[in-house]
Amino acid sequence: MRNIRPLSRMVIIFTAVLMILLTGCVSQKQIRYLQQTSKADSVLLWQLKQAAEYRVHADDNLYITIKSLSEKANDLFNQQGGANQMTSDASIYLNSYTVSREGNIDFPVIGKVYVRDLTVDQVKEKLQQLVSDYLKETIVIVKLVNFNITLLGELQRPGEYKVYQDKITIFEGIALAGDFTDFANRKEVALIRVTEKGSEIHYLNLNSASILSSPYYFLKPNDVVYAAPLKVKQWGFATFPYAVIFAAISTLILLLTYFKIL
Repeated sequence: MRNIRPLSRMVIIFTAVLMILLTGCVSQKQIRYLQQTSKADSVLLWQLKQAAEYRVHADDNLYITIKSLSEKANDLFNQQGGANQMTSDASIYLNSYTVSREGNIDFPVIGKVYVRDLTVDQVKEKLQQLVSDYLKETIVIVKLVNFNITLLGELQRPGEYKVYQDKITIFEGIALAGDFTDFANRKEVALIRVTEKGSEIHYLNLNSASILSSPYYFLKPNDVVYAAPLKVKQWGFATFPYAVIFAAISTLILLLTYFKIL
């Protein structure tokens, strides 16, 4: 009987430590994407909204090249000999056209062309019409150079990423960084978007399937996505310490057996 009290304290301490370890784990509910709010939920209920066409802003960079049957004409309209010299992201950027504060680009031969608030396709059509006054049988290619997104916080590979497509969803952006870590707070993912009026912060719940109908489901150039850590991270484990738990249980059983409590 005299050994029971010390062992009781040991059991209490062990139980407390075990509870702390268990509460330090991240539940599946906290890391699952697109969770249903009810059993009646269906993919059909969430109609994916098409991304609004991006419209050119001041300080945007546009890569523009003109292709025709005439090599001299190509050199005339294209900066530094055209697309043949475009061998890297840096060279494409340096040979792109920067949209001025007034919304213009300075295009060879034609002069100033107003492109602000136009989509990339509309810029292409406008230049096609202008170039056709000088040359026939031409092809105009227009690409947005500065489609970069920044992914920060609880991600496997945070950083800035270049996007080589017209549209990208927030899940595709997260995939570029190798997905969130287990400790990312998926219920309050901050999306920072710079507009002409200033910077906006929108908090998105990626655990909910309703994100599919959010106007912020598609990312825009220069968006910043930040995933804050869960509070549990300050004393949690990256992986659940099963070996520690089993070793502690085994030790307790041996002690109880030794003192003939079992």
